Amino acid sequence: MPSTEIINQVKDAADQVAVKAEEYSGVIGSAKGYILENYGQNGLIATYVLFAVVALLVISKLARVGWSTVKFMAIPAIALAFLATFFLNCSFVVALPIAVTVCSLLLLFKG
Repeated sequence: MPSTEIINQVKDAADQVAVKAEEYSGVIGSAKGYILENYGQNGLIATYVLFAVVALLVISKLARVGWSTVKFMAIPAIALAFLATFFLNCSFVVALPIAVTVCSLLLLFKG
């Protein structure tokens, strides 16, 4: 069973988050009131945990997509542009957009 000190800290943190959120939107304040009336403080804490988990999930997915873009498109495109400048008579600045296009098309058709 969590101690009352931890519960009080969570309540204080939840109140501080709610005060900041109410500055930006009145809808959040009314939703908080509705949740407090119908589900109490535990429902409010559960709602905050739910939104935190969803935010972490979205951030995780965006980071994964960003890393995949770097790993499967940017690094191969830079390597391909370097090889093009090494074997062909063109500059890196000219070869890089073409290499990015080729790598993005390969990634698109690869699925």
